[in-house]
Amino acid sequence: MPAVCDAAAYVLQKCGTLTTMKLQRLVFYCQAWSLAWDDKPLFAEDFEAWSNGAVCPELFERHKGMFEISDGYFGTADSSLFSADQIETMDAVIRDLSDKSPQWLGDLVRSERPWLEARDGYRPGEVCTKIIEKETMRDYYSGLTAD
Repeated sequence: MPAVCDAAAYVLQKCGTLTTMKLQRLVFYCQAWSLAWDDKPLFAEDFEAWSNGAVCPELFERHKGMFEISDGYFGTADSSLFSADQIETMDAVIRDLSDKSPQWLGDLVRSERPWLEARDGYRPGEVCTKIIEKETMRDYYSGLTAD
């Protein structure tokens, strides 16, 4: 199974330079929509419900202290790690969300049930490392596409 940094490398390859905040959010939505549309995770790592949005700690550790990162930072994206469905999902997320600001994406994440449920009981700005459960992500985002 690909790792979160493989998905991040793919997003950077398609988008070029991004702020680390925007990269986290695009990779979160790649995972969310893979769970909803493909019924399987894009990568094994989890996201946590940090105060400013969904953050994958493993990805954060790789870019900690940086504001922007560019294509190639995580190495060359190897598309063969992903299925055709996974590539289609990531491309759809990039197509639909890459023109949005990091703030807009963060506001969206923080308004949605997966992040809100993981943050339940925490005050705004309070440190929280609760995992945003993949099953909650699958259920919520699948429901957005239901007829």
